[in-house]
Amino acid sequence: MTPNSDIPANAKRSQDHLKVLARYAAVDLSGASAQEIIRWASEVFASRVVLTQSMANTVLAHLVNDVAPNIDVIFLDTGVHFPATLETRDRLIATTNLPIINLTPSMSLAEQAEKHGAELWKTNPDLCCAIRKVEPMEQALENYDAWISGMRHAAAKQRKSRKVVEYDSERNVIKIAPLLHWSDEQLLRYTLENDVVVNPLMYQGYPSIGCVPCTRRIEPGEDVRAGRWSGLGKTECGLHT
Repeated sequence: MTPNSDIPANAKRSQDHLKVLARYAAVDLSGASAQEIIRWASEVFASRVVLTQSMANTVLAHLVNDVAPNIDVIFLDTGVHFPATLETRDRLIATTNLPIINLTPSMSLAEQAEKHGAELWKTNPDLCCAIRKVEPMEQALENYDAWISGMRHAAAKQRKSRKVVEYDSERNVIKIAPLLHWSDEQLLRYTLENDVVVNPLMYQGYPSIGCVPCTRRIEPGEDVRAGRWSGLGKTECGLHT
């Protein structure tokens, strides 16, 4: 069982407490359902747990809306998303009770271009991701102890070693992945059976959707992440390193 304490669910936990909690939970929840994992996160962390939603397939947001609709949902609005991605965000807002937070970078695209040059995503994609995604998310995480993401083993080879619950020492939060062991078939089945909001680009050759300049359609037989940062030697934005 995960360790209990007298710390209120909405209070900031210490680094040591989060480490121990993650270690126990990784074992206790290794075979749990996505709903059980989400319920645990809500019960343990209350207002100090957040979900990030990329607005591709929104199965995880659908599950959270059913199990714990009090959980904050962050959408990282980089300023260079596909119109379809923003439309998916708006559809999710209209069809759920989730408190969706539209998180934007502190630096506008114009300010970024003035400081670092135009089309930074071409010259220094890591820096662009840091400015438009990583920095605003890390600032937001200061208000939370736990972070739920839609990470799945089936979606990215480099994530095979991830656990359902693990401690992120760089950001001092517990990372939770309720869908980690879901196959593509499970995800599709749940999507169709529950009429889940889906970004239409996913049915147009974009199985992994990011910002417009750094996302392309994939060709038959390519890895599902091949369309992200194609030709740049980059596989992650920096949020899940």
